[in-house]
Amino acid sequence: MKKEKIDRLLRSAAEAGEEAQPSMPLGFDTRVVALWSGNRQTPRVNGVLSLVRQVALVSVLVIVGSTIAVVREARQNRDVTESFSNEFAIADTAIQDEFSR
Repeated sequence: MKKEKIDRLLRSAAEAGEEAQPSMPLGFDTRVVALWSGNRQTPRVNGVLSLVRQVALVSVLVIVGSTIAVVREARQNRDVTESFSNEFAIADTAIQDEFSR
């Protein structure tokens, strides 16, 4: 069945001559582009909506990045503070032991 269809296709291709291909009507591409741009879902007012979206996206990224940096810095400071308090507690205990003797 497939071979018959392929043979038929090849015969019709061989019978077709070298005719000139019809060209597009004048202004066809312009009409297609105009219809395409008219049917878009989101209307743009001189690109203002796109600009607002980009500014909002960049703002969110900056806020998220700075929040992550603040949290990491706070954790590092807490670890440093805890280690100092432990060292001071050890030193305080050693001093009290010396004076109690």
